[in-house]
Amino acid sequence: MGDQHRHNVHNGSGNLKVAFLLNFTFTLIEFAGGLWTNSVAILSDAVHDLGDSISLGLAWYFDRLSKHGSTPKDTYGYARYSLLGGLITAIVLIAGIGFILWNAAQRLLDPEEVNATGMIVLAVVGVIFNGAAVLRVRKGESLTEKVVSWHLLEDTLGWIAVLIGAAVMAVWDLPWIDPALSICISLFVLWNVFRNLRKFFEVFLQRTPSTFDLPAFETAVRAIPEVIDVHDTHSWSIDGEKHVLTTHVIVSQKAFPDKVMSIKSHVTTLIGDKAFEHIAIDIGTPMDHIEEKTRTGSEIRQRRQD
Repeated sequence: MGDQHRHNVHNGSGNLKVAFLLNFTFTLIEFAGGLWTNSVAILSDAVHDLGDSISLGLAWYFDRLSKHGSTPKDTYGYARYSLLGGLITAIVLIAGIGFILWNAAQRLLDPEEVNATGMIVLAVVGVIFNGAAVLRVRKGESLTEKVVSWHLLEDTLGWIAVLIGAAVMAVWDLPWIDPALSICISLFVLWNVFRNLRKFFEVFLQRTPSTFDLPAFETAVRAIPEVIDVHDTHSWSIDGEKHVLTTHVIVSQKAFPDKVMSIKSHVTTLIGDKAFEHIAIDIGTPMDHIEEKTRTGSEIRQRRQD
């Protein structure tokens, strides 16, 4: 099992590396091709792919960094650093998309001729590059690779849209299709950026993971024999993929010490979600709870006096 895990880890970093190199190489081709064909649709997708390249590069870097494990200053490891990469990518995309939308709106009011044949060539290359990246990353088993593969699949579909638009312009003189495609692509990317930003902020605000029903969990814990109450349950996510949960379970005095381990095991089973990698279950008696509340009340009164 250990050898298989190391094999999957190595493949994960390797898949992200290949996807990054393919995406970044094609981004450079896109910028040159967008200027050559005078197409704002291709330039808008080039900005999008630049953001993807940054995201993939950071994902690759942080994937390797996260393998270093925890440290005295980073007790949960380096997994949360991936959020920083996501924010940097979002800022780059929002700035680039704003510039592209401004130019596309002006081009829509005053359409210019584009090199439709060149757009078709670039679109075909785009489908090949992004399709190859999708096939490579989809072989991976990690959640990061799965998310990246869906993002690259969106890019491939975007290039198919550009290909169709270029084919139409090659037959009919409809130059407004190019800026219209650019606006549609940019708005679609912008919607995805804000959707992901919302997830980032939920993690930063340490909100309970959406897949975990905390009230239902506490109700189920209280239904366990010998459990009197459960309180101080806190749950948050480290990076959107790895979650943490802490809780204090009050059990009857007669449950000590024989049934403590079985109660802990039962509580862990109720959590269910494998994304919870860090679980702390504190077991106490009613007397412990009273002493804790008394101590906390004394500390609060002392602070008020100070």
